[in-house]
Amino acid sequence: MSKIIELRNKRTALWEKTKAFLEEHRDENGLVEASAVEQYEKMASDVKALGDEIKRLEDQMEMDAKLSAATSVPVHADPKAGQRDVPARPTATARYSEAFWNMMRGNNTLEVRDALSVGVDQNGGYTVPDEFERQLIQGLEENNVFRRMAKTIRTNSGTRTIPIAMDTGSASWIEEGAAIQESDMSFSQETLSAFKLGCMVKVTNELLHDSAFDISSYIAQRFGVRFGNAEEDAFINGTGPSANPQTTPSMPTGILTTLTATAGNTTANAQTVHFDNIYRLYYSLKSPYRRKASFLCNETLLLQLMLIKDKQDRYIWAPGLAVGKPDTILGHPIHTSGYMPGITGNATQDKGKKVLLFGDFSYYWIADRQNRTLKRLNELYAVTDQVGFIGTQRVDGKLILPEAVQVMALGSGTASSGT
Repeated sequence: MSKIIELRNKRTALWEKTKAFLEEHRDENGLVEASAVEQYEKMASDVKALGDEIKRLEDQMEMDAKLSAATSVPVHADPKAGQRDVPARPTATARYSEAFWNMMRGNNTLEVRDALSVGVDQNGGYTVPDEFERQLIQGLEENNVFRRMAKTIRTNSGTRTIPIAMDTGSASWIEEGAAIQESDMSFSQETLSAFKLGCMVKVTNELLHDSAFDISSYIAQRFGVRFGNAEEDAFINGTGPSANPQTTPSMPTGILTTLTATAGNTTANAQTVHFDNIYRLYYSLKSPYRRKASFLCNETLLLQLMLIKDKQDRYIWAPGLAVGKPDTILGHPIHTSGYMPGITGNATQDKGKKVLLFGDFSYYWIADRQNRTLKRLNELYAVTDQVGFIGTQRVDGKLILPEAVQVMALGSGTASSGT
């Protein structure tokens, strides 16, 4: 904790120094001198690097707390008071978990196969034990900033239909004794499917049979990173159900695929974002959604946003000062993702890019279809004395209420053509 506070104080001091540096190197027109831009970018990068290190330490502290939590129920005078309920799911039992990892290590006895019979899928894989699935989900969240902001639901079926109210109806003033007018609500619906995501990892037999090696944590981490990266890319840029699965696989519908930038939310040029652009984006979102709204962008844009001031000459970006608190833009959290389009500085390449999102991301729904499965491959890598593991999951995602999020796009001009 003391290290995190120390880094936060250090970042705050460096940010104040960075702002002072900018003020010292502005010309008579208020523009930053060309000779000072490189130094500013270096200082701003250092501020961001400190923020990244703070986030890593906070994640580590959170994980340490979870690992240090009690794993057993204390003894009570009443023998019934400490008893746990019998797990409702067969895959949550200790017997299933033990048999599962015996199978993954190559112990294919009749007793093991019998214990795993409750978790066999149609493709010959095995449903992962509940505890392992929780580790895997934790891995997904750690490597997927978008999943933490969105709403996640669980479904046992292939599709999930979501009713959406298109209006709320209306009330009207009436005289005493007069008939009350009808005002029906209208509904539409969105459907979430279950698209397949999979990957494979290889483990040497030496590690697999080393009793001191935590094979479950290793596999959960590897699958978590790969699934998390693939999911975040799809949740942002995914093309949705495919019309031609032979060439393009089906996947979740990305939030950028759903949204279109209005004329008011398009910058004048493809290289620079100004305060007026942020201001218009902010107020293009209806006020009920602004209460829980946050920003999402690529890190290349964040460095520009850290330089922008409002009409009162105040920086709109502010570092998070308390432990666990994110950095903010105009008082709202800002998050970055490498899968958001970045600004390269090339106007031809950047024009039209949707670079900044602002809204309530809980209206992007992610449907996780239970359960994830794991399959062991014995022969494919036998020549190198390795064993392959194929992990699969089914997931879909979609912005079910597009008005809850607004997007800003870059224009087609150059920096000299206006703001």
